[in-house]
Amino acid sequence: MNESSEALMRDIREYNAQTGHLAFWWLGQLGYIVKTKSVTLCFDPFLRPGHKRTVPPPMKPEELIGMDYIFGSHDHSDHIDRTAWPGIAEASPGTRFVVPEKFVEPLNQSLGISIDRFVGLDEGKTFDDHAKNFHIRAIASAHEFLAPDPVTGLHDSLGYIVDADGLRIYHSGDTCKYEGLETKLIASRPIDLMYIPINGRDAVRYRMNCIGNMSFAEAVDLAGMVAPGLVVPGHYEMFTYNSEDPNKFMDYLAAKYPGQKAWIGEHCVKVEI
Repeated sequence: MNESSEALMRDIREYNAQTGHLAFWWLGQLGYIVKTKSVTLCFDPFLRPGHKRTVPPPMKPEELIGMDYIFGSHDHSDHIDRTAWPGIAEASPGTRFVVPEKFVEPLNQSLGISIDRFVGLDEGKTFDDHAKNFHIRAIASAHEFLAPDPVTGLHDSLGYIVDADGLRIYHSGDTCKYEGLETKLIASRPIDLMYIPINGRDAVRYRMNCIGNMSFAEAVDLAGMVAPGLVVPGHYEMFTYNSEDPNKFMDYLAAKYPGQKAWIGEHCVKVEI
């Protein structure tokens, strides 16, 4: 490990949460580590070096140890990093991988990770780990389309609502705002922590096969309607051709939904809530 990755992993390892408390660390793009009292989660870690990225990987795959669950929201390299997952799996034999059900067999075959280490989900499907006081519910994401497979009905892109130790976390993956999304998110108890992209979309990027997300303004409206305890915008700093100014999100949020808490900050810095 280099000095920075060693410090990050030590920070995660030494954090001891109480019930109703958690800490998270932003890894870049839409990647986050979240640690509660009973479980340590990692959403969409993007660890592949180079690849036109402007922010270096925070660690090597084999250094990302101690994760109970790795989440992959959809099969793009900055969300399901196929170059990194085999190293993560080998270094941490107890880690499981949560992915859209559609990709379980292809990932098993291409990465050599045992199929029993995958948790495959789809819209409305759930998973429980009672030993860790942990529950997942998947909801469809529209990246850019909300279009299930015409044969299987399975979705390419998912968001995950996670309940852990009395807290509810929503990680949207890549998505546009679509009719009914807010209803899915506020159908039961409130969201405590919400991760959403703000980089937007346009014709230039779409023609480059750079599939888009909510604009910063759409993300503000989603956050304002859902009213989470804390909203964290992401997916705005990794690629020069697919970025956004997060201060626009913060300014519009403050103007339109005063009182809604949000966080922007540095990579790999511990944030406690």
